[in-house]
Parts: sequence; C-alpha cells; structure tokens
Amino acid sequence: MRYIAYIGNLTRLAVELVNGDEPSDLRREFLRQHHVAEPGAEELETLLPPLREAVASVADGGPSLPVNRLLDRYPPTTYVSEHDGDGPHLHFARDGEDPVPWFGRSCAAALAHVLCGDPDVTVGRCRADRCARFFVDDSRNRSRRFCSGACASRTTVAAHRARHASRKPAR
Repeated sequence: MRYIAYIGNLTRLAVELVNGDEPSDLRREFLRQHHVAEPGAEELETLLPPLREAVASVADGGPSLPVNRLLDRYPPTTYVSEHDGDGPHLHFARDGEDPVPWFGRSCAAALAHVLCGDPDVTVGRCRADRCARFFVDDSRNRSRRFCSGACASRTTVAAHRARHASRKPAR
C-alpha cells in the first residue's frame, strides 16, 4: 500500500463523515479490512464536532489547534500492519477497535499529516454559495474549488446570469 494513498483515503473518510454522506464503497472496504463496525449516527455525535473543526482547519490552512485537539482526544496508536498483502505500512488505529475511536485516531493522524503538507493531499471547502461541504482535491494542480459538478455548474450559471443581467439596458 502506498503511504500517500493511505493518508488520502483516511482524509476522504474524514471528509465523508463531516459532510454526512452515506457510507461509500471506500468506507465499507476500509471497515471490512480493519474489522471495524459501521458506527451509528448516535455513536458519531461525540466525534463529529471536533472532526468538523479539524477538517475546516486543514481546508483553511490552519490553525493547528483543532487538529491538535482531535489528536489529544483520539491519540493515534501507530503500528506496522501487513494485513492486505501489499507489504508493511503504518496504521494509526488497531484493527477491530470500536468504530468511533478507530475513526478518531485514523482521521486525526491523517489530518495532521495533511495540515503539515506531508503527503501531497489537499482538503478544500466548497466555494458555492450556501454549500458547507468539504472535498479532497486530487486534481493535478490542486485548483479544485467545488465539492461537485453540480455546485460548479450552479455557480457558473449564476455568474453568467448576473453578468448578462448587468448588461441589459434599463427600461
């Protein structure tokens, strides 16, 4: 397993959780591989507020305090794993752990790596009006501005309409 891919995937899990998305195939596969149960909404209530603050901090380029708070609350349990046959690689939470601590430890460590610029994973905040979603920017030049094509289209259409309306002569 490539370490950068692992950090990127854990970061995607953090973003998926704070966005309130339904579990993705990536999340289901991660949980299956690591023998972790899918947490219920009530279980996530303690994790989501500090995780959201940490993701927002990473998306905004700092400060580091929200990430450090998450690390304090869910300290990573770093160890070398060979679970998938792709050779040894680092993990930040033990396989089979309860879901909330597993997500907390794994996401806290990944977000700390991203905030520190190692590896090259970027978290963004959607720039569309009235959208509070985050995304992992894996574009070639890290210039993505929207969480989805729908938000990008809506913003582009609104800007076009505003430009067109400003050119119309007054009656």
